[in-house]
Amino acid sequence: MPAHEGPGHRTYDAVIVGGGHNGLVAAAYLARAGRSVLVLERLDGTGGAAVSTRPFAGVDARLSRYSYLVSLLPKKIVRDLGLDFRIRGRTISSYTPVERDGRPTGLLVGGGERRTRDAFARLTGGASEYAAWQRLYGMTGRLAQRVFPTLTEPLPTRDELRRRVDDEDAWRMLFEEPIGVAIEENFTDDLVRGVVLTDALIGTFADAHDPSLAQNRCFLYHVIGGGTGAWDVPVGGMGALTDALATAARTAGAVLATGHEAVRIDTDGRAAEITYRTADGEGVMAARHVLVGASPQQLAALTGDEPPAPAEGAQLKVNMLLKRLPRLRDTSVDPREAFAGTFHIAEGYDQLAAAHAQAASGSLPAAPPSEIYCHSLTDPSILGRDLVEDGYQTLTLFGLHTPARLFERDNDAVREELLKATLAQLDAHLAEPLADCLATDADGRLCIEAKTPLDLERDLRLPGGNIFHRALTWPYAQDDTGRWGVETRHANVLLCGAGAVRGGGVSGVPGHNAAMAVLERDAG
Repeated sequence: MPAHEGPGHRTYDAVIVGGGHNGLVAAAYLARAGRSVLVLERLDGTGGAAVSTRPFAGVDARLSRYSYLVSLLPKKIVRDLGLDFRIRGRTISSYTPVERDGRPTGLLVGGGERRTRDAFARLTGGASEYAAWQRLYGMTGRLAQRVFPTLTEPLPTRDELRRRVDDEDAWRMLFEEPIGVAIEENFTDDLVRGVVLTDALIGTFADAHDPSLAQNRCFLYHVIGGGTGAWDVPVGGMGALTDALATAARTAGAVLATGHEAVRIDTDGRAAEITYRTADGEGVMAARHVLVGASPQQLAALTGDEPPAPAEGAQLKVNMLLKRLPRLRDTSVDPREAFAGTFHIAEGYDQLAAAHAQAASGSLPAAPPSEIYCHSLTDPSILGRDLVEDGYQTLTLFGLHTPARLFERDNDAVREELLKATLAQLDAHLAEPLADCLATDADGRLCIEAKTPLDLERDLRLPGGNIFHRALTWPYAQDDTGRWGVETRHANVLLCGAGAVRGGGVSGVPGHNAAMAVLERDAG
């Protein structure tokens, strides 16, 4: 892609602010519908948080730098846009190590029903926890089949969605009372409870019993993806998706102008002018519609409106390259299976509650919870041939319960402190220190990169480092959400980023819905 494709000097049907994956989805849909489209992207490349990079000097490893798994991207978008993009499923869903009765053991979920049932029985000493697991995820599977298709339709009302779910127990558990109630009613084992709860906490700083139900909304989006709840590996890394989207948009006729930062939007509701800045100065572009893929806070800054209350992020993202996978203390599990799924660390139910309480009081968690997976076990294409032949592997770690406020006193120092404590929790379950397995780059430095919420705010302008731009929303209409959940108080300015209703995660859903809103208005 050209580094600075020029926007030209005419009025566009649509100008899209931000070339992240949602902005590219909107651009591709609108351009394919015959609209003239310009994408203004501040950075030197498109993709936003859904990019792949080579973060380690002189090492041929192309890692998904920020976002890393795919669940919420509808096949409809892939088909509609003719994307050259593939995903691969993971045979193992998760492995959670623990010490019981003085010996290392763990819970391996996946590899077939019988194997999973036996793993539950070995851990818990009976069949009841696995039966409860089957009931819960059978229910969420049915709910996913009914709710997921609505994400690319006009917003249903709450009552319409409730009728579509058609399961009062599921509705109560997910939409009306804290998820902690259902977890405690259905499970007795602390480790099993923690594994269930983690889906409610990815990128969300909340307790299992938070009355705001922020954890429920997070859980909902983590179990409905694709109508199954499966989290899959993007072949070639996350950048393969945004590269395919950029190609689709450009092939359809959209202009992608990188190195162009939108700084102001002036609109009367019918026509808009977008002021942008480049290395060479400022310019102004006219448009009938403006779609903003940035956060609601950034949208307010562009239009001069009152910004919404910020919602801080609460995660640590770590990328690593290893010379080999580490051996486990639990010798009953092959590391190639344990790390192929989601490897849970310090995520027992009580541990998660303690970590949240400590962070809420202003302290780093004593035992930071996190989860890890190895992309290259499922998709070695992200590594150069020599690395594959030598047995190198990637590790991606996502830490929980580390809100942005904890890093404000000294981001660099707290990052190092947290990283050390997080890796110590992993080392407790390894038969060898992780440090012995880390690769080194061309300059002799360890291949490990950590990003805090403040790093994400600086690099990607995520408000407070929040990966969802703001608190996740219920997937139904409320008083101010509009028909598609992308509308703003300006008739011709739409929000097409993760902060839209039904936004968050790598889904393309807000981009699709904003494009549909534009096409409906033009048709009307």
